[in-house]
Amino acid sequence: MSGMTAPPEITHLKALRESGWVSRSVKREMRDNLLRMLGSQEPMFPGIVGYDDTVIPEINLAILAEHDILFLGEKGQAKSRIMRLLTRFLDEWTPYIDHPELSIHEDPEQPITRLGRQLVADLSPEELPIAWWHRRDRYAERLSPGTKFADIIGEIDPAKLTGGVSMGAEEALSFGLIPRMHRGIFAMNELPELDDLVQVGLFNILEERDVQIRGYPIRFDLDIVILFSANPATYNRSGKVIPQLKDRIGTLVQTHYPAERDQGIEILKQEVGGDLGGDYPVTVPYFMYQVIEEITNQARRSKYVDQASGVSARFSLANFRTVVASARRRGVLQGERPAVPRISDLGHLHSSSLGKLELDLMGSHQMSERQVLDHVVAEAIRVVFGEYVEEHGLSEIAEIFRKGVRVEVGDLLPSREYAERLKRVPAAWEKAFEVNASTDEAVRASCVEFVLAGLHSMDKISRSERFGKIEYES
Repeated sequence: MSGMTAPPEITHLKALRESGWVSRSVKREMRDNLLRMLGSQEPMFPGIVGYDDTVIPEINLAILAEHDILFLGEKGQAKSRIMRLLTRFLDEWTPYIDHPELSIHEDPEQPITRLGRQLVADLSPEELPIAWWHRRDRYAERLSPGTKFADIIGEIDPAKLTGGVSMGAEEALSFGLIPRMHRGIFAMNELPELDDLVQVGLFNILEERDVQIRGYPIRFDLDIVILFSANPATYNRSGKVIPQLKDRIGTLVQTHYPAERDQGIEILKQEVGGDLGGDYPVTVPYFMYQVIEEITNQARRSKYVDQASGVSARFSLANFRTVVASARRRGVLQGERPAVPRISDLGHLHSSSLGKLELDLMGSHQMSERQVLDHVVAEAIRVVFGEYVEEHGLSEIAEIFRKGVRVEVGDLLPSREYAERLKRVPAAWEKAFEVNASTDEAVRASCVEFVLAGLHSMDKISRSERFGKIEYES
């Protein structure tokens, strides 16, 4: 258990009581820990970017109100990550009755099963064995499609019936995930895809906190926090979620994509971590981060893309990793260290992007996904380059091409060749290097490609592609 403190050295109920431990519900436990963390200003949602003023305050209020929570948002908005982080508000270790025949983690002071109550009644506090459950293990989640009633609620065990157990007795049950997560957190992803019968079972748990299997009400005072996630397009569709279940969910938290491009870049850098180092390191100019994140932003705004399905943050990450991989391959083949991504590396984005964009059948006008992606990439380059033109006046370089200058670039072209091809116009090209000032050949080559692609996006120069190489000219 790396990074995990050892459980308390308490092995029976008497010592547990003497330690001062007090039995609490899961929701009260989370509320108390949240209040403590708020008071000490501890970080509560590490790695979650862009939600400080929107989503996180709503989550905090839901925990303080002791509600079950629905996270409503499009794909790639960190819903699952946030749900998993809610274990931070649980005590690190929780005691339970240690007995091999107990299938749930019983509270030593408030057991809910017949066996648990019998153990507490028959054994003295010095004899009742105690073990400890770490908060990491007090969380379980399930993806809705294909989930059956027996998976999350339970089923009658035929073997137990054969052994003489009554069908209406709790001993006849084989518990599903939710009863097994008694005193923990259970998350159901994609709620609208859940079968109606299972939704009814969840409604009963939210309303009565008990379990009914095959018409036999087995009363358990289940202590559990239930979380849900859903996409707005399906959640709000009539008939996908039964009204009674919607009504019992205490808080709905609406998630969203990053409001600013810089927030998306921060997420990118966080997810990539140390992947840029190693034996073949990669240095990424900031404008390449901007272009890659802007590609995602443009896809989220494009009339050709179905906005109801969303464009995940994983779209940015997959594209970024592809561009880094292309640069690293060039670095190895050309002996460049560090390798530096260029605009020509974006030519490989089809492999990481296709299948991640759902086209709007009304707006795409029979355009293929590849054509839509090319359009989105071109628009992203235009937007980002336009910001640099405004700041640096790079449009002056276009004048050079009116004199018949032709420049060839490509994802496998050695960086040193860029300097050779631009010797005739060194003064003008110095403007390009203001984008990311550097004497490194690979960085300068990346800057040159950015300027060339930007000028093309503004119709200042033309572009042609052949055999993987790109030519820019007047």
